[in-house]
Amino acid sequence: MAAAEPEAVKKEEGEEEQEQVVNPWEVSAGKGGVDYDKLVDQFGCQRLDAALVDRIGRLTGRPPHRFLRRGLFFAHRDLNEILDLYERGEKFYLYTGRGPSSEALHLGHLVPFMFTKYLQDAFKVPLVIQLTDDEKFLWKNLTLEESKRLARENAKDIIACGFDIERTFIFSDFSFVGGAFYENMVKVARCVTLNKAVAIFGFNSEDHIGKVSFPPVQAVPSFPSSFPHLFGGNSQLRCLIPCAIDQDPYFRMTRDVAPRIGYQKPSLIESRFFPALQGENTKMSASDPNSAIYVTDSEKEIRAKVNKFAFSGGQDSVELHRKLGANLDVDVPIKYLNFFLEDDDELEHIKKEYKEGRMLTGQVKQRLSAVLTEMVTRHQKARARVTEGMVDVFMAPRPLPNMFG
Repeated sequence: MAAAEPEAVKKEEGEEEQEQVVNPWEVSAGKGGVDYDKLVDQFGCQRLDAALVDRIGRLTGRPPHRFLRRGLFFAHRDLNEILDLYERGEKFYLYTGRGPSSEALHLGHLVPFMFTKYLQDAFKVPLVIQLTDDEKFLWKNLTLEESKRLARENAKDIIACGFDIERTFIFSDFSFVGGAFYENMVKVARCVTLNKAVAIFGFNSEDHIGKVSFPPVQAVPSFPSSFPHLFGGNSQLRCLIPCAIDQDPYFRMTRDVAPRIGYQKPSLIESRFFPALQGENTKMSASDPNSAIYVTDSEKEIRAKVNKFAFSGGQDSVELHRKLGANLDVDVPIKYLNFFLEDDDELEHIKKEYKEGRMLTGQVKQRLSAVLTEMVTRHQKARARVTEGMVDVFMAPRPLPNMFG
């Protein structure tokens, strides 16, 4: 399950604003960035409102995650139905994933896993994590062997996020697809015409058939019968999928097909995109290490990237900044603190002081560097403790007898 970041769109003088494009393989928007209100209307999903966020806190008995409190996970499909069944004492499971195309994850890759860990801990439910090494073989210039190797390396970073081994099954498509999983893929494939796939995903005549055949692979982890070793005999168990909103097309297709093949529709909870250091109109790219903070970066590298490359909404001079204050809407350090600074009161204090010109860009970047260094260092220590044996256990198809315990 890949997650895209916004691509820059160059606009020539006199050229009309380009229509935004959001799908699993391309995210492009105009100068103002992605219009999320328009996207919600276009996709037909629902806004995640304060009442739902408060209800999550009440049902779980713990404060809602900062990603919820701050509207970073902002849209959903039938989340209310998941909360209804949980309130009745019924169960569900979580499904998320990663498209392993790089050796190291950047912070944007960590966001869905940080949130999914919160959901697993809060609701005490099982989780399946799909590593789409086949997808990256089909879309990227990777060998099959390299795709499989990257899946295993990425699994170590995912495990380092702290998932419960008694409630978590991680699988790579090349290793796991077959049996009941493949049977569900074929059921989905027979329900989706080529015209429908083109309309949903934007395939064209130059795309090889491997791309066209892939969507059912990402669809069927939504169905519990794909995992008979976990959910045997419980084909109607509901599924909740935390993901970035660019993944929505896969699950629109899945939700359309599900009742036609006798399954429940999956529910979704969807996030905004995580911006590149240079701003929301640039793309985080593995070919440009200065576009993102990676979980392998040192304290020195983090500080240098933040100071040199994080786009500032501050003014050009201290005098002007004191007078006009910062533009928080474009300021990347503020956006990153919005994701990663836990303390709501401190965040609001920084925003107020910076916006009114009493706090300078350098001070905000200094605080951000400290927050990111602490988080990345903690992740690196956790990853260093992940052994090959731990990976083998997480990825072994096995019953999880305590998954609802």
